[in-house]
Amino acid sequence: MELRDIEIFLTAAQELHFGRTAERLHVTPARVSQSIRRTERRVGAPLFDRTTRRVRLTALGEQLHRELNAGYQQIRDGI
Repeated sequence: MELRDIEIFLTAAQELHFGRTAERLHVTPARVSQSIRRTERRVGAPLFDRTTRRVRLTALGEQLHRELNAGYQQIRDGI
């Protein structure tokens, strides 16, 4: 998993909105969707429960968010 995909996932987990995630990270909404789909394929299950009205994390998404967030903060602190 690439660092940018981790950043996209973590930001989307915070925002719970793909458009705002794209704005925060200065990428297109399509890039956010592609990255999330690629990550979901990699883990083999949905990370977000999406409808036309809302986005929320699945149980697996919540677990991955907790685990990646800790490691991501260590990387950022190290840089």
